[in-house]
Amino acid sequence: MLDKALSQQLAQHLKLLRQPVELVASLDDGAKSKQLLELLNEVAALSDKVTVVRADDDERRPSFAIVRAGTDVSVRFAAIPLGHELTSFVLALLQVGGHPSTTASELIEQIQGLDGEYHFVTYLSLSCQNCPEVVQALNLMSVLNPKITHVAVDGALFREEVEARGVLAVPTVFLNGEVFDQGRMTLEQIVSKLDTGAGERAAAALDDKEPFDVLVVGAGPAGVSSAVYAARKGIATGLVAERIGGQVLDTMAIENLISVPYTEGPKLASALEQHAQAYDVDIMELQRAARLVPAAEPGDPHRVELESGAVLSGRTVVLATGARWRHMGVPGEQEYRNKGVTYCPHCDGPLFKGKRVAVIGGGNSGVEAAIDLAGIVAHVTLLEFDGTLRADEVLQRKLHSLSNVDVLVSARTTEVTGDGAKVTGLVYEDRTSGEHHTLALEGVFVQIGLLPNTEWLEGTVALTNRGEIVVDERGATSVPGVFAAGDCTTSPYKQIVTAMGSGSTAALSAFDHLIRTTAPALASTDA
Repeated sequence: MLDKALSQQLAQHLKLLRQPVELVASLDDGAKSKQLLELLNEVAALSDKVTVVRADDDERRPSFAIVRAGTDVSVRFAAIPLGHELTSFVLALLQVGGHPSTTASELIEQIQGLDGEYHFVTYLSLSCQNCPEVVQALNLMSVLNPKITHVAVDGALFREEVEARGVLAVPTVFLNGEVFDQGRMTLEQIVSKLDTGAGERAAAALDDKEPFDVLVVGAGPAGVSSAVYAARKGIATGLVAERIGGQVLDTMAIENLISVPYTEGPKLASALEQHAQAYDVDIMELQRAARLVPAAEPGDPHRVELESGAVLSGRTVVLATGARWRHMGVPGEQEYRNKGVTYCPHCDGPLFKGKRVAVIGGGNSGVEAAIDLAGIVAHVTLLEFDGTLRADEVLQRKLHSLSNVDVLVSARTTEVTGDGAKVTGLVYEDRTSGEHHTLALEGVFVQIGLLPNTEWLEGTVALTNRGEIVVDERGATSVPGVFAAGDCTTSPYKQIVTAMGSGSTAALSAFDHLIRTTAPALASTDA
């Protein structure tokens, strides 16, 4: 199942194993079990420290545990871990086999100090780019702490279990039988949810920081670009954000970043983080901004109050908080979010195999989603508010060539309906006739654009009626010493490459502002 190049790479990785590892399989007579056994045997053949054991002792079949021989250290996959999860498989092999993690020692100690019994189950999709980070985080935790266990379950492989638990979005994590959380989570975020005192300790540490020369709020392409450019000037630079990468983390294929023909969102986010870490940037993650308090007097620092209660200050501030998926704002949308209403066709599409779904939005994102879903689901209905689709012509031609796709234009979604547990339908208005119609379906994929993350700035900097921060060509806002960049601004094009450019512009403008406002006054020439 592994091609020659991949086998060679994996063999090199397995040389890092320090202790023997057993791949303990639970199989049945099905085709998927045969595929899994083939994969495990291929991996075992690459290292004399890896052996395959047939146990058939787990209720999920096919599944396998990676076990440190002679110990209780293990992680389990109820999946054939290829696609996005191949890296998770390799990392689990190395960590169970004793290869040390590169995770910060303080975080490792925090994980090892967690008390209580934690039994995690993660439902994933092999096409989900958000799932591996969650899987890898929980796998590592189960290796570091004997009171933590983790099973990664491919929802497409165990459909009955997924449906019984009402899982309609991935990743979905259960802890001790109850839903723990959904969506992308970092290791730090998971640990902070379990260690209830972590937030207070982090807030106290932030309060003790001296004012930064440049404080960047947000760590997507614009924010990281600002931080790197500021740090290169040799000035004190802080970067505060909920997560490094921002919306890039939720992006599948990236093919328009100049000089990089193809990459994926999580890979780019990792590269952004590594670039920032290469400079003297104080990175403060797991923090959300709550309020900007502009300087009272020229020369005083601006303050950024965080939801954690901590307060940071900067002589200049760069706002790069990005944007998020726009919601429809109709009855039933929030009630059935992750219960049939979803915003990521790549992640959640496999959970709707053989079902009827709708895609809301006729731009490039919506049409691309409909095309992708058409190869998985039974039927797709695409609804567009305007009288015509707005997607590129080549995408429209592909869409109209698909036999299991219907396109409705001049259609305004008015309600998502359900039975209390999951989506059962959608109501829309025909804007031409005014008539209302109901579609029976199980999933609604919303693809209607972006909403800037600027609510916390209302009343402090000038915003448009759409919530975008008003900036000039230098990235300056209406508040002297406060700059902005990226998707949260009036920049007409919301692209990664333009966000990076605007981030560097904002940082250079902040540096120029610092030079001009801290220059000593001219000596008097009066006699």
